[in-house]
Amino acid sequence: MNSNEDGIRAAIAEQAGEWFVANDAGPLDAQDSAALAAWLKTSPVHIEEFLAVSTIARDLKEARTDPEYSLEAILARARAAEDTSVKSLWSRVIDTVWVRPPRRWFPIAATTAGFAVLIGVLLTWNVSRIQHPTAPERIAELHLATRHGEQLTQRLADNSVLHLNTDSAVSIRYSKSERLVMLMSGEADFEVAHEAHRAFRVQTVSAEVIDLGTKFDVRLEQGTTVITVVEGRVAVGPPKLSQNHSAQLINLNADQQIRVAEGQWPAAPVAVDAGRTTAWLHQQIAFDNEPLERVAAEYNRYISTPIEIVTPALRNLRISGVFATEDPEAFIAFLRSLKGVRVAVTATRIRVSGE
Repeated sequence: MNSNEDGIRAAIAEQAGEWFVANDAGPLDAQDSAALAAWLKTSPVHIEEFLAVSTIARDLKEARTDPEYSLEAILARARAAEDTSVKSLWSRVIDTVWVRPPRRWFPIAATTAGFAVLIGVLLTWNVSRIQHPTAPERIAELHLATRHGEQLTQRLADNSVLHLNTDSAVSIRYSKSERLVMLMSGEADFEVAHEAHRAFRVQTVSAEVIDLGTKFDVRLEQGTTVITVVEGRVAVGPPKLSQNHSAQLINLNADQQIRVAEGQWPAAPVAVDAGRTTAWLHQQIAFDNEPLERVAAEYNRYISTPIEIVTPALRNLRISGVFATEDPEAFIAFLRSLKGVRVAVTATRIRVSGE
């Protein structure tokens, strides 16, 4: 696994632990049960990690019935010993679990995230024996990501639909009071199911979008957030809008777009063709009198062999048309049809130069 995959796996393991603890604390209500089912259906990895937590937790629950490892015994020894003794005691707890008869252990047992979940579950069970605090509001969280050239469509727990473009990542948190999406990279398109008493918000590093009943697109471009409204309208403000109630919102209607750079607010909306902006939903890119440099950069988001413009004069060559993201050969043929343009395809580059 690469570092990105490790991070995603660790995040899923953490979510699995949260869902297990929430379910173990008492029966889930209908809304949370639906959210858990949706989370499990997202990927076989979600099911694998949930079962792994359940397996580890079962053994821990058995281990803690031994009086030697009760919370009272641990606290008593902690008061009477140095930190090193406490660490030794934790090691003995883990050893007790690991020397049990062999069972099938999932990959989570070997990860740092799995170990953190293991300790968290043990503490939760022991503390619940001596105190019963008011349970916090349950929050369903989902992480989704795409690789280079991939796209993903996901129906969310509230019946909204999320479309995720290439090289994109989002974190989705649903609570009883709000629906919050964090766009960390790439581009996402939202078809929002209206709920009068639960706002739908999208946050990026440079902007926050509040849905007012609509379909809209949000894209991150090197710290700049580009918001395009396809249907309905949205309100746009600076990041952390919920903590800055004095910020003036800007309303956008269909076929309007706004670009918000990090640290720069307010910004001015402009009229656009929203259908062209969201052509990626149909595996297409569309341009109207755009420079070749921009067209090539857009195509490079989807193809494995990048386009390189060798001759600087060609970078401002104006291009119009609709091109399939899954058919780079057709785009290469189009480039070769242009007067004064030569295209050479190698194993690592598509080189565009003047004749």
